[in-house]
This record gives sequence, C-alpha cells and structure tokens, in this order.
Amino acid sequence: MTEPSAAVEAVFRIESPKIIAVVTRTVRDVGIAEELAQDALVAALEQWPRDGVPANPAGWLMSTAKHRAVDLVRRKETYARKLAEVGRTLVEAVPPPEPADPESIDDDLLRLIFTACHPVLSTEGRIALTLRLLGGLTTEEIARACLAAEPTVAQRIVRAKRALAKADVPYEVPYGADRAARLSSVLEVIYLIFNEGYSATAGDDWLRPALCEDALRLARVLAGLMPAEAEVHGLAALLEIQASRASARTGPDGEPVLLADQDRTRWDRLLVHRGYAALARATALGAPLGPYGLQAAIAACHARAVTYQDTDWPTILALYDRLAALTPSPVVALNRAVAVSMTEGPAAALALVDALAPALAGYHLLPSLRADLLTRLDRPAEARVELERAAALAGNARERQLLLRRAAELGSDQA
Repeated sequence: MTEPSAAVEAVFRIESPKIIAVVTRTVRDVGIAEELAQDALVAALEQWPRDGVPANPAGWLMSTAKHRAVDLVRRKETYARKLAEVGRTLVEAVPPPEPADPESIDDDLLRLIFTACHPVLSTEGRIALTLRLLGGLTTEEIARACLAAEPTVAQRIVRAKRALAKADVPYEVPYGADRAARLSSVLEVIYLIFNEGYSATAGDDWLRPALCEDALRLARVLAGLMPAEAEVHGLAALLEIQASRASARTGPDGEPVLLADQDRTRWDRLLVHRGYAALARATALGAPLGPYGLQAAIAACHARAVTYQDTDWPTILALYDRLAALTPSPVVALNRAVAVSMTEGPAAALALVDALAPALAGYHLLPSLRADLLTRLDRPAEARVELERAAALAGNARERQLLLRRAAELGSDQA
C-alpha cells in the first residue's frame, strides 16, 4: 500500500463514524449515509496518491461526503423545499438549529447510536449496525466481537439498514419512555465498541485507542444525560477504570502486557478516580448493581490492589457469582473461573473451564486460560499445546505472537 493510500485508510477508519453521523442528519438514511462516506473514501483513494495528502485529511473526507449529500438532496424533488436551508447549512459548515428542549444532545454520534438502536430492529441487528457505523468495524471484526458467524452478521447489517429506511426512523435522540426502552441496547453497543478498542479482535495492533475514546466519551455524555440511571453510571465507571490501564497494556514494541505483569504505576489515577466516582453514583441510587455496575466493581477491586498479588480475589469471586446469576453466559463463567483459580486453586478452575469447552469451542481465551491453569498444575507439555491452539484461534496479530512466545518459553523450559 502506498503512503497516501495508507493515510486514506487510517483517517477513514477513525473518521468514518463521524462522517456517517453528520451525513445522516442530511439524508435521513443511515444506509445512504454510509454509501456517501464510502464514496468519499473512493475519491480520496483516487486523488490523494495523485495530488498528495491534504493538510486536513479528516476535514477533506467530511467536506467531500457533505457535498455529495447536498448533491443527492438536490437530485430528489421531494426535498426541493428544504434545499436552500440544508444546502446552505452544509456548505457553510454552520451547525443546524438544535431543539430548545434542555435534554437535547448536540452530538451526532449519539443521535446515530439511538437511531441505530431503534426498536424496529432486533437486538442483534442494533448491535451489529451500530458497531459497523460508529465503531468503523468490519463485518469480520463484528462477528468476532459478537461471537457469531460472519455471514450471519452481514445479513443482520443489511436487514437493519433496510428496516430503518422502510420505517423512516427519525434521526434523533428519543425522549421519555422511548429513550428508556432503547437504553439497554445503547449501553451494550457502547460496551462492545470499547471492548473492540481495548482488545482488538483483528489487525496488527492490540489497542485501538480511538474506539476506546469514542466509547468513553459517549458513556460520559449518557451519564450526564441520565443521572438517575444506575447502569449508565455503572458503564461509565467500568470504562473509566479499564481505560486507566491503557498505557500499561502494551510494551515498547506494542506487544500486549497481561494484567499480572503490568506496571501499575503507569495506570492513569485520574481515570481510576473518575471510575470510583461513577461507581459511587451508581451505588448511591439505591438499586442493586446491574451487569455493568458489577463489572465496574470487579475492575475497582483490581485498581485498588497495589500489586497483582494484593488483589482481593474472594470479593471478585463473590461479584462474579452475582454477575453470573444476573446475566449467565459462557464468557462470564470463563472469567469467573479465573477468580476460582485464585481462591480455590487451578484444579477446581480447570474443571469449570473444561465444562465450558463445547460452548466456547472457537474462543481463543478458553485454551489460553486452560494453558495458565495447566502451567500452575506443572503440566507444561499440555499447556504448550493449549497455547498453540489459542494462537491459531486468535484473530489479532499481537495477541497471537504473545501466545506463541509463551508456548515457545514452555517448550524451552521443558527442554
């Protein structure tokens, strides 16, 4: 890939959600908006290698997509009456008037999330479409994040776009009961976007900071918008604390650094304390903590430990017990097994992990955890096989390298 083409791809990956969000405000169709964003990408791929990368590449892409949106509006007679106002707004880059309602949110990305999470879509469709439009993820990456087959995810995205267009879903942040009904799906989408940035399912980099930043920003906006919703604060708390570890999660060459090996002095204490404050707000509302609040409480236990050895594993296990009762899933059970291994020993945890094998057959973290447990049980040959199996299943290049290096180290130790 040439340097200008690489620049196009890099900028588009970061900016495409914002471009789609802004263009959707004009064309009122997320499918068309995504096509216009792709048109801008094609134009950049044609022009930048020839003319050079512009001084403001993100602005170039946005401007190109906006002008194409205006051209589209001009071609549609049904929008003729609105042409002067809409076209002038976009060309002059003057933001449109916002509703006078004090609850209105001046954030196109948030509008796009609520639009993509409309009840006309299935839960799976909402998640897939929003990850596609706002996370900028490929179909393959969404499939990995959702533990679903790639063709299934592709169908969900196509059907979701058609359903939104057919229902003529308004591009807005809903109010009242409609907002509450869509909130759980919105929270789940933000959570998945953050997770993809925190541990990328594919590609050459383990971290995708832009995704984490977008998800964290949206969680903060939601927390300000809905101060009486404990789970909104719970999600914000979880993302703040998890984001605090970012600089310690990779080494000098970008290689992953696991939690047990991280230099905790590099954790961002400001973000940690923001997380504590958000968790306190969630708890102060009086209702039992929900799934995000419980995960935030688990993250807070790790943050309070000065070293990995100081971790309060009994409390973490108790929190996982509550989480498993509230939202039972194989992934939650796998994470709970880690806490079991630290409180009851690796043998007890290995039995739990083996029972999960049928449900998580293609999930690379199962053999990875199994390898850790086998190593602690002094069974290095078996552990090496599990690490190699985990590497074969891992989609991220950095994570795959880490798993293979650990496998090689076990082989040399055994020799």
